[in-house]
Amino acid sequence: MPTTVFRCLLLSLAIVHGSSYAASAHEQDQLSLIQRQLDTIERLATRAEGASTAEPGDRYRFDYPRLSQDIQRIRQGVQGYLSPSRAQPRDPSELVGEYRLDIPPAEPSP
Repeated sequence: MPTTVFRCLLLSLAIVHGSSYAASAHEQDQLSLIQRQLDTIERLATRAEGASTAEPGDRYRFDYPRLSQDIQRIRQGVQGYLSPSRAQPRDPSELVGEYRLDIPPAEPSP
């Protein structure tokens, strides 16, 4: 599941980075499709987060909040491209892309 989500995010980002203006109707349709797919990915991630259970011996867990932030970042980039407020350079900040969190060891109870 996380690999599929990550691949979709990378595809979305590649499509947005590969173009400079949403000039054609076909491109606008494709970018709108990306927005719908981001909604789907976000719903799937929310379900996965709800279904995840933290086992006592787990060392890592998936960082769903960070994934959600990156999805929002991509969504804003697509939306800003489809309806720019002005002709300014984009914000150059990058996606985090690292979704594994270290889980601190549980302290033994006295």
